[in-house]
Amino acid sequence: MSIHKFNATALDALTAAGTPAYLDQEEGFVIAHPADVPKEQATAGHHVTVARGPYGRGYCATAWESHGNTDFLEVATVFEGDDLTLCVRAVAEWFTTPRPTAGAMLLAALAQWDITAYGDGLGMSYAIPLDPATPASCVHHRPHLSVGDSAPSVEHVPASHTGWVVSLHDEDGSPVGDPLFNNDRRGLVDCAADSAAAAEVIADYFSRPTR
Repeated sequence: MSIHKFNATALDALTAAGTPAYLDQEEGFVIAHPADVPKEQATAGHHVTVARGPYGRGYCATAWESHGNTDFLEVATVFEGDDLTLCVRAVAEWFTTPRPTAGAMLLAALAQWDITAYGDGLGMSYAIPLDPATPASCVHHRPHLSVGDSAPSVEHVPASHTGWVVSLHDEDGSPVGDPLFNNDRRGLVDCAADSAAAAEVIADYFSRPTR
């Protein structure tokens, strides 16, 4: 597909989905922006570029913040993959307020089993203590289960989710054995279904009498 066709296809898909976007002729990629921001001011604040993915394959949506008149600070990879429909959904989710996250979906699934997970303060993973009496400040320094994604942040939007991995850790924070759950397929998976499946495995682990 030519770059002209690629950009036209991406632009049409975003527009059809109700996400404001336009083609930057000079840079050669599509820029999406919040609905309440005029096109003329799109790059003066938070915006997302949609361009070809690595090696010229698929779609790559990247979020940026203005960092001066001509400089931009990369915020996150919003989407990377071959599915344009999912790419458009990820961009729309990115501009939604409040922004949906895969981590929030996981926490909701765990709550269905009355399981509480604690963030690492960096937005990279969650920890679940094996002993419910463990103080929140000590969770990562006691035996626990970790839940993360190859994204690697848990703050990615659901449409760009690539699969949870649940691992057991000892008091030193070192992983023990193989993951209890590993749905990391290096590709996109349904976040709701994956979160529910991971939560069920975790609940089952805590229900074992000899764990």
